[in-house]
Amino acid sequence: MKKDICDRTFTFSIRIVKLCQFLDDKPGVGRTLAQQLLRSGTSIGANVEEAQAAQSKADFIGKMMIALKESRETRYWLKLLVASEIIPQERISQLQTEAEELTRILGAIIVSTKDSK
Repeated sequence: MKKDICDRTFTFSIRIVKLCQFLDDKPGVGRTLAQQLLRSGTSIGANVEEAQAAQSKADFIGKMMIALKESRETRYWLKLLVASEIIPQERISQLQTEAEELTRILGAIIVSTKDSK
């Protein structure tokens, strides 16, 4: 059985926090990038959670759209960490895969919600 999106984004947030803790212990630009990654990576789950208490369909879609944008931003920061050789690809490849999957899932949720009556 697949994990509920709230559980999945919460677990993702925990993994982002741990990566950012690792980066924060290192000197240099990795610390600055960690701050950006921490904001976007944990915002995904926060917005998904907020969407669960939406007051309307439009409110739900709006919160999920924010989560989608944050997911895309998180993918960017992860890609940048690898491209700038701050983190080796193999260290965060699973995290990148999860970010990609969450982006697709959130997009699908938004589309299906818009299409529902």
